[in-house]
Amino acid sequence: MHTKFIFVTGGVTSSLGKGIVASSLGCLLKSRGFKISIQKMDPYLNVDPGTMNPYQHGEVFVTDDGAETDLDLGHYERFIDQPLTASHSVSSGQIYWNLFERERKGEMNGTTIQVIPHVTGGIISKIEAAAKAADSDVMLVELGGTVGDIESEPFQEAIRQFRWSVGPENCIFIHVTLLPYLESSGELKTKPTQHSIRTLLSKGIQPDIVVCRSLKRVGREQREKISLLCNLEADHIMESPNASTLYEVPLLLHQQGLDELVCRMLGIKGREPELTAWRKMVENIKNPTQEVNIALVGKYVELHDAYLSIAESLTHGGAFHSAKVHIHWINADTVTDETANILKDMQGILVPGGFGTRGLEGKIRAIQYARENNVPFLGICLGMQMAVVEYARHVLNMYDANTTEANPSTPYPVIDLMPEQLNITQRGGTMRLGKYDCELVQGTKAQKAYGETMISERHRHRYEFNNEYRERFDASNMRVAGINPGRNLVEIVELTNHPWFVAVQFHPEFKSRPDRPHPLFRDFVGAAIERKKLLG
Repeated sequence: MHTKFIFVTGGVTSSLGKGIVASSLGCLLKSRGFKISIQKMDPYLNVDPGTMNPYQHGEVFVTDDGAETDLDLGHYERFIDQPLTASHSVSSGQIYWNLFERERKGEMNGTTIQVIPHVTGGIISKIEAAAKAADSDVMLVELGGTVGDIESEPFQEAIRQFRWSVGPENCIFIHVTLLPYLESSGELKTKPTQHSIRTLLSKGIQPDIVVCRSLKRVGREQREKISLLCNLEADHIMESPNASTLYEVPLLLHQQGLDELVCRMLGIKGREPELTAWRKMVENIKNPTQEVNIALVGKYVELHDAYLSIAESLTHGGAFHSAKVHIHWINADTVTDETANILKDMQGILVPGGFGTRGLEGKIRAIQYARENNVPFLGICLGMQMAVVEYARHVLNMYDANTTEANPSTPYPVIDLMPEQLNITQRGGTMRLGKYDCELVQGTKAQKAYGETMISERHRHRYEFNNEYRERFDASNMRVAGINPGRNLVEIVELTNHPWFVAVQFHPEFKSRPDRPHPLFRDFVGAAIERKKLLG
């Protein structure tokens, strides 16, 4: 069957959950037996989010092939349970960069470069290339931003053109929009949605389905008004209410028949959706039988989206144990010798990745607390590096040990810049990125968690464990538990005299799934639950 296309746009305001709607529909269509792929189109002029401040953009999600992408790709992977690639993340910056390079090389044959047809043509080429590479039955494409944004107009024009190139029978538009609730009058207002759809119509795009985001249930009156004024049948108007967990959204949309409607409109027939395992996972999240407190000690905790995949992975681990994980967001800058008692009620401590020197000493103090008090600990990327620094300082008597990122003159550079990074001046896309193999040491906590000895995980960093100090660590209670076999790089360290203390150079959160939690998050949450039981 030829690939069918679904474009998801947003109106009225940003952060409505277009990505969750697209992901949920992808989940439902996959459960019907279709091969699914999802692509994100971002109108910003950055080439990718790799150099953006986390407070501006949230986390950077990394794919197997090393692309630094929007966090929505994390949602896509978690919902459709398949790895995506660089081709699934497109920005205006990429489109223009490619055009400028071709123009400078003389490949445009003297043509005047214009938004139409060159920018729109570049966007269409990206859609076609991703669909061809994925060989998917259905390709979902989410347009970032909001209808009416100037920077989004080339994308809107591109998908208008695209629909008529593939035929309307092979392509549908879904518009996600806000129905604000006015408490003073007790009403849901449809006017912003009407204006949003009319703006979309002015671009030559008639939405086939509208998904309304609202705090209250959307009644018949609102549906009939939107239907009348926006050229839609009433049963093509869905709602996506606030859910207790985002993983419930596919079930809520399925109850309204969204996946069945999409199949009918695209002329595709699949099996009845198989959602038994998904329902069980949602039930475990909504109705846990126990709870546990885990501290996330980071640099960007004011914006939880900066650690989105970690937070979701903890939820996945909790669901496996039918446990509610209460994440306590602790700013690393606030953790000192005097304030470390804020960790005393935690059954687990997680120190995530990050860049720069701010908050490092607070992370080190939190790690020291976990080590000295037998609190289960998971260190990720910079968290692993700081675990090495903490142990070197306080156990191996290397009092001024540090990472050369923070102190280039440290006498004990236990964490150092990778040699190939020494002469790099360009920051975007130049780190150790993407999937690398890791060989696990038999009998370690990591090996027991994975149940195998050769794994692969995704990376995003410039600094590594300095192998010059490896013998001193291996002779102590902090042992190397995983190594990249190709380059002899340390990937995992563990404490042998601690209930559960594992630190990894890679980012396990990028491969966790709601119905199949990552082994390290699963066992970390399990160890935290055991500690709670032990302490009563």
